[in-house]
Amino acid sequence: MLRRALGACLLFVAACGSGETTPVERADVDLEQVPDVELPAPLTTEAAGPTSTVPPSNGGVTEQAASPALPAPIEPSRPEPWTLEPYRGFGAWLDAYDWSVSFARSPDHVIGLEDIDRMAAEGVQTIYIQASRWNSPEDILEPERLQGIIDRAHGHGMAVVAWYLPTFVDPETDLRRMIAIASMDFDGFGVDIEARDVEDVAERNRRLLDMSARLEAALEGRPLAAIVMEPVIMEDVNPQFWPDYPWMGLAEHYDVWLPMSYWTNRRGAWRHSHTYTAENIARIRERIGQPDAPIHTIGGIGDKTTVGDLHGMVVAAVEQGAIGGSIYDYRTTDPAFWDVLRAFRAE
Repeated sequence: MLRRALGACLLFVAACGSGETTPVERADVDLEQVPDVELPAPLTTEAAGPTSTVPPSNGGVTEQAASPALPAPIEPSRPEPWTLEPYRGFGAWLDAYDWSVSFARSPDHVIGLEDIDRMAAEGVQTIYIQASRWNSPEDILEPERLQGIIDRAHGHGMAVVAWYLPTFVDPETDLRRMIAIASMDFDGFGVDIEARDVEDVAERNRRLLDMSARLEAALEGRPLAAIVMEPVIMEDVNPQFWPDYPWMGLAEHYDVWLPMSYWTNRRGAWRHSHTYTAENIARIRERIGQPDAPIHTIGGIGDKTTVGDLHGMVVAAVEQGAIGGSIYDYRTTDPAFWDVLRAFRAE
């Protein structure tokens, strides 16, 4: 558990004075900015390597520092696939615009294997990668390139979780693509549940739950991750975004929850990373009726946040007992952020 892995961070929580946040007393959430303080050293450092990096260059392709010392464990091992283990700890995100030639903004804008090396050097434990899109030319996007990324990550002992965003316009195609993706050597699979292409909410919910049930059956009960819209946006910020989001129905099919708690997209009190992260975790557990539901929180957006924001996110995750954390996405993560984000590393 992240709470166990970040035990030393509890001292940091106390120092920040933000320990009053609880799932049942959300009105008492401290809206003051969590101050910048020094985080404790990562608790698991054998694979983290040095933190010296250089900013992205050459059209967005990141490069290693002049003399990188990448992790080279004698017997590299990744978390047990298709369990909750890949969702524990420190993650990083890649979408199709980052890694695929088909959707890259330019040929030199494609993330390469050296970036996978860099993630490993920075202590990332799981890569979350968009393995296809609704408009991809094939069910699995560039499978050979994708397999190369998987193999490189596994070589560093990292897990790789695939994700896909169904539109529900053509549920059969969505389902076929997700089953095909899950047949690759991934360590888990997540469904990004946010598309509103089907305007009728009741029909959208019906298609979502039916697709989820069929996917669960096709994967023979292997754990599924729900990458969900944050409750705050649908209940407080914009109640018309997705009325009647089917939380309880989803709880029948999904095993771990990854809320997109992007405080960078909010204003006012909800722009506070600690408040926004804690509140969304608390509400998800309440909506699905599972007080101890495993949650890997996602913050972001990477190029719109600050080190102070990330401190607040880490504190909230520890307080709420999240099992892991990450920000969206790898490409927009400033080199200065890695030291803070490594606090998410699990044992």
